[in-house]
Amino acid sequence: MPTTQPIPAPFISTIKDIKPEWIDYNGHLNMAYYNVLFDTGVDEAYATLGFGPDYAKDRSHTTYTAEFHIRYVRELHLGDKVRISTQLIDHNDKSFHLYQEIRHVDGWLAATGEALALHIDMSGPRVARFPDDIARKIAAMQDAHASLPRPNKIGRGIGIRHK
Repeated sequence: MPTTQPIPAPFISTIKDIKPEWIDYNGHLNMAYYNVLFDTGVDEAYATLGFGPDYAKDRSHTTYTAEFHIRYVRELHLGDKVRISTQLIDHNDKSFHLYQEIRHVDGWLAATGEALALHIDMSGPRVARFPDDIARKIAAMQDAHASLPRPNKIGRGIGIRHK
């Protein structure tokens, strides 16, 4: 009888290196590459759900990011190594809400990201229901992540604070 791997809560990516071409003229990681890190981290989590290049090619469905918010907490520099955590906050039959953190391998927080992702039928393209097998995997991840504390930084608006 096959055994299923437990779903990590949260999902933690492999270690990512900060590349020289990602460093800007201020000597730190350019803001665009935080998105690259979040994206490569979530791709690893997506693989556990059945998403990825094979899913797009074989089933003509994929995911699109509808919205993404980043909080830059601490600068990253050349030579830094990081991991990206991904936590499933909520989902329905066509979309899901994720929270991510980029953490230096020493443990300190560099950035947070919050995403709303849509399941897409590429023939439209249009938002579509998850197939049953994918829906079961998302529900299993939601169950595994349900015991995690709700991040206090999600759902924040952006604006200037006035006294």
